[in-house]
Amino acid sequence: MKITKGKVVSGFLWRYAERCGAQLVGFVVSIILARILEPSAYGTVALITVFTSILQVFVDSGLGSALVQKKDADDLDFSTVFYANIVFCTILYTILFFGAPLLAVFYKDTTLTPLIRVLGITILISGVKSIQQSYVAKHLIFKRFFFATLGGTLTAAAIGIWMAYNGYGVWALVAQQIINLTIDTIILWITVKWRPKRMFSFERFKGLYSFGWKLLVSTLLNTVYNDVRQLIIGKMYSAKDLAYYNRAKQFPNLIVANINTSINSVLLPTMASVQDEKTRVRDMTRHSMMTSIYIMAPLMMGLSFVGTPLIRLLLTDKWLPSVPFLRIFCITYMFYPIHTANLNAIKALGRSDLFLMLEVIKRVVGVIVLVATMWFGVMVMAYSLLFVSVSSQIINSWPNKKLLDYHYIDQLKDILPSILLSVFMGFCIFPVQFIGLPDVVTLAIQVPLGAAVYIAGSKILKLEAFDFVWGTAKPMLDKIKGKK
Repeated sequence: MKITKGKVVSGFLWRYAERCGAQLVGFVVSIILARILEPSAYGTVALITVFTSILQVFVDSGLGSALVQKKDADDLDFSTVFYANIVFCTILYTILFFGAPLLAVFYKDTTLTPLIRVLGITILISGVKSIQQSYVAKHLIFKRFFFATLGGTLTAAAIGIWMAYNGYGVWALVAQQIINLTIDTIILWITVKWRPKRMFSFERFKGLYSFGWKLLVSTLLNTVYNDVRQLIIGKMYSAKDLAYYNRAKQFPNLIVANINTSINSVLLPTMASVQDEKTRVRDMTRHSMMTSIYIMAPLMMGLSFVGTPLIRLLLTDKWLPSVPFLRIFCITYMFYPIHTANLNAIKALGRSDLFLMLEVIKRVVGVIVLVATMWFGVMVMAYSLLFVSVSSQIINSWPNKKLLDYHYIDQLKDILPSILLSVFMGFCIFPVQFIGLPDVVTLAIQVPLGAAVYIAGSKILKLEAFDFVWGTAKPMLDKIKGKK
């Protein structure tokens, strides 16, 4: 399959539109639900999601990425992975179903048992959906994701809000997740024409798994490491603390998930298609990193500096303890494009062994930092993420020093201008909140002011990333104007 620039741009735009649509609807719904429900309800669901998200890693088993990375994947490969996923998911849900009472005893809350069993159904649904996701990613037909995701999100939103208003409490959040995934899967199966064939190959399975198992272990380490923080907070502290921690993560994640997921979805298959041309892979890595940081840095810094009026306006004063966490997450999330670009280059070159090694090293560092800080409170645990973020950047970039001749110092030189300009922009808009204006007016001033400072600064400093973004966007804007 030949991948053209037009197909890459189209794939990115559809993927970005899908993520923006889903995140925007989800964000609005979460605000409505947060104003109705107590923080403890979110803390309860967060505890359960820890276990389902860990098991969710096994749903793909790294085989989905192996399908995308493999140049000549055919129906036999896809069918083999489909049947393997169904078996894995059934086993995983059975384990979760019978293990639910033990998890409830661990948290000394028997009401968790039915919640765990019901929310665990998402594992089975994901098993049916995952192969279609791989097919869409392989062929860059992300338009299918747009309609499936939006359909599931809107339907789940309506039902979730109705249940919350009618006193269903935490079950409103559980139902929302299950319905969202179910509708999403149904629409995807209707719009994507691939169907499993009556064929299975152990040889193909072994070949795909030889690449995929390393990604599986890598993702599992990453997921367990990230979610174990929630387990510790929920066990050592309180559901409210966990709710504030997770709520703060939602705001930067709304932005990062859109940009990073969109680029990640398109970047791996695109790099994989030219994996034999390392110069092109290097250029893709560099431009991806610069462009993502140029877009993401001002959004993250801006969000960090307007956190207090934003949280107070959208979620009311009861959620203000989330603001310090919000600022920490904004800084750590801002550097995600460095991780994404470096790791995608490594995967595209077929070096899943290096990918696994990096994850092991990062998680060893992370666990040491976590164990050292978890005794001193949730805030100290959050601050430790800043150190982990910097160390992970250095570790992720290390192999590309040899693979692509793209050093971490070179990467910093490419992204630092955007980051420093974003920090300057943040300090320009921060004092506005002390004038004493209503929150909505404060934000109405801060947002356009920040955008004006950043764009003007980009032109004055003649940032390469700005020229690249503008050079990519201008022809598309001209085309749209021409059609009108």
